[in-house]
Amino acid sequence: MDLASTVPLRPGVAIPRLGLGVYLAGRGAATRDAVRAALARGYRHVDTARVYGNEADVGAALSASGVPREEVFITTKLWNSDQGFDATLRAFDASLAALGLDAVDLYLMHWPVAAHRRESWRAMERVHREGRARAIGVSNFVVRHLEELSGYAEVPPAVNQIELHPFCQQRATVAWCEAHGVVVEAYSPLTKGERLDAPALAAVAAEAGRTPAQVLIRWSLQKGYVALPKSTRPARIDENASVFDFSLEPAQMARLDALEEDLHLAWDPTDAP
Repeated sequence: MDLASTVPLRPGVAIPRLGLGVYLAGRGAATRDAVRAALARGYRHVDTARVYGNEADVGAALSASGVPREEVFITTKLWNSDQGFDATLRAFDASLAALGLDAVDLYLMHWPVAAHRRESWRAMERVHREGRARAIGVSNFVVRHLEELSGYAEVPPAVNQIELHPFCQQRATVAWCEAHGVVVEAYSPLTKGERLDAPALAAVAAEAGRTPAQVLIRWSLQKGYVALPKSTRPARIDENASVFDFSLEPAQMARLDALEEDLHLAWDPTDAP
């Protein structure tokens, strides 16, 4: 496993196992510089969303990077207020225009909006059939949302992107995805910095000779997840990518697994209708 490692998705598309997240990276130079730094370091996966407001910056950085478009996996997402069949198609077109692309590699439904998710998925299936979204999936779906979707989806979701780290493991949702061939992506894998000083994590990091952030990313990778750490600082972007030359021992993984506390630091979909 290295920075070029990928996981196959249902439509015959391969997703890199480590990506750069740009949530809260802001608009403008901060996002453009972060994406350029990541691509220069060897990242080939960038995860953005319409609601982040920086799709245009991701597209501009990719265009200026000199890295061929076909080498970079680009994800964006459908925001809640854009859901519904026609609204989804308009939002998707707007995202492509902002990115300056003819197609994205993955298009995700950002949240399971109860009143509109069925029609939204139907629209997402349409752009997938048209080849403008090479794969489609969901984010923040728990088991009941996934079960409902499986009842009407003609194209099953390739991905479920959820908050995942040792302090929030969403085990039932992960198990469902693994049983049904849905690739799991881990957002906020670094706990937004909230648990980087946890004693048990620090102890494992000291044993491994790595930073707590690197241990958290490695935990996600060894779980089989696609990890999406976010940073705008080149040194941290490099640090987050330096996780392929060590591994955590089974006992260390078990100690990290024992840190579960259902700590949702982003959205908690547990009670979403």
